[in-house]
Amino acid sequence: MDGFTERDLHGGAETRGSVPPGTDLIEWYYDRGFTDGLPVVPPTPEKVAACITALGGDAQFEECRVAPRWGVLTREVMAINMVMAGCRPEYAPVVRAAMLAITDRAFNLNGVQATTHVASPLIIVNGPLAAEIGMNGGCNAFGSGNRANATIGRAVRLIMLNVGGGWPAELDKSTLGSPAKYSFCVAENEAQSPFAPYHVDKGYAATDSTVFAIAAEAPHSVTDHQCNDPEGILDTMCSAMSTIGSNNAVLGGHCVVVLGLEHANTIAQHGWTRSDIRNYLWMHSGNAFRLISRDHRYGKVYNRNLPKWVKRDPDSRIPIVPSADNIHLFVMGGEAGRFSVFIPGWGHMNTPVLRSIGPVEAKPGGPVCIDGTCAL
Repeated sequence: MDGFTERDLHGGAETRGSVPPGTDLIEWYYDRGFTDGLPVVPPTPEKVAACITALGGDAQFEECRVAPRWGVLTREVMAINMVMAGCRPEYAPVVRAAMLAITDRAFNLNGVQATTHVASPLIIVNGPLAAEIGMNGGCNAFGSGNRANATIGRAVRLIMLNVGGGWPAELDKSTLGSPAKYSFCVAENEAQSPFAPYHVDKGYAATDSTVFAIAAEAPHSVTDHQCNDPEGILDTMCSAMSTIGSNNAVLGGHCVVVLGLEHANTIAQHGWTRSDIRNYLWMHSGNAFRLISRDHRYGKVYNRNLPKWVKRDPDSRIPIVPSADNIHLFVMGGEAGRFSVFIPGWGHMNTPVLRSIGPVEAKPGGPVCIDGTCAL
């Protein structure tokens, strides 16, 4: 049977070879280092062609370059990695939009791939397409069992490995890594959320489909089975946000708050809006400067990463992120369980990107970066 060579998968020239009959394809791809550690689906020409068609045809069209190796991501190379990840062709627009988001200059994929931190691109999908392709934003949203979530996130990771060259201990210098480095892709639970979807809050129409990408840690569970008012629930979230061990505490940046359905419904029943929630979290999370500086136990500390308007007095509050708009709020999860999650970001080194799914020209102005620094 026909196969794809190393140069195909790594963003090189169009060169194919033949795989000898009887070859164990699973082991063949392991031997060539094309996997993320799990078995891959053999990318047969038929499967690859179907994904190329779903991407718009023109196999050699260059979508982007992937740091830190800066390999060329053509539609054919994207299709090959999609098939190896287990994607269906209808997932192609989401994979494409996700790759365009994380390779936007403001996202700083070069840094994300090479950092010693555990950060990994988190992809959150909004809009009708998420439901059409069967993505999960409900029960066990961040867990196993959903093909679209798992394989879209895995395709992004395989491209980061095979095209971007972000292999552990080579260019990926993460000290400990994270399970999020296998797959980190979910949808918002728009159908059951008491609030307007995230992308609508950011100015898109409900009929638009979008991807949001941020460099982030794995989800941190936030449990509150006691409080039955917004302040109580959000105070619990603030306690989880205020750890001094996250990059946000000392490097600002952006973070993600995911409210479970029970928490979200309780808050909404009191008339609170998304803006109310974000502002409350921003005002009541954070730490006294003396905690960040350890009371200068290890020498005089003046953290230049903190906003210039923040006082360095011992008891002055150091916010977790520079503004309420740097807290990205989503609603996910199943109907039962008073759980939410906090997802710390990578600090000021990464700017989240929100972009439309579909042709680049479908939404004038290109991607939307939260702080306006996207390269258009």
